[in-house]
Amino acid sequence: MPTILAIETSSEMASCALLRGDAVISRSSSGVRTHSAAVLPMIQELLAEAGIALADVDAVAYGSGPGSFTGVRTACGVAQGLGFGAEVPLVPVVTLDAMALACRQQFGSTDILAVLDARMGEVYWAQYRYAGDAAGAPDVVQAPVLSAPEAVAPQGQVTACGNGFPAYADAFAGKAFAAGAHGDVMPHAVQIAQLGRIAFKAGQGVTAAEAQPLYLRNKIAYTSAERREMNASASAAGAGAKAVA
Repeated sequence: MPTILAIETSSEMASCALLRGDAVISRSSSGVRTHSAAVLPMIQELLAEAGIALADVDAVAYGSGPGSFTGVRTACGVAQGLGFGAEVPLVPVVTLDAMALACRQQFGSTDILAVLDARMGEVYWAQYRYAGDAAGAPDVVQAPVLSAPEAVAPQGQVTACGNGFPAYADAFAGKAFAAGAHGDVMPHAVQIAQLGRIAFKAGQGVTAAEAQPLYLRNKIAYTSAERREMNASASAAGAGAKAVA
């Protein structure tokens, strides 16, 4: 089976994972000032633990979004740097897909509503359905959208997950689907790697030049902090590809 390196930085937590055969190892870091500063050291640790080089990886999967604007740009930028440096394909994975898989793995759910805090009084959300004993990519009932919390409207009974529920507890109060929501289920590189392998085997890899983040909210201008973060990500990724090769 292909070996997949995965990067996820769409939320407050940055994570990386390495999937080889049936085994997956991962690292995560929360509360860092910039995700770009944390990702490359974690990747180096994973490769060293596995005893392989970046060139031995078949593809780099990354959480393409939706999520933090700067965060999804960081994951894409670092993945592009690694892809260019090691000449390996990239696999974009939707962050809400990864949340659904995590919910499936933790709770055995078949119908899942993933809701991620989008800030500014809005959420990203999508609905999924797993058929039979499927444990990989689910069927998409509702593709990812951006809306006010009050506009979230899943079809049928669902298991709800994501930090959108605690973030907008008042807006979801009294809604049956929100009762018992698992607010701690978030995008993680482990599920990005697992879904990335499925997509890679299906021929869905892209070149580093083709890789793009998934934005659901139009962005007019970058803040100074966002520009610094993106510049740091691009520089670190270019240098990091040589360091971890």
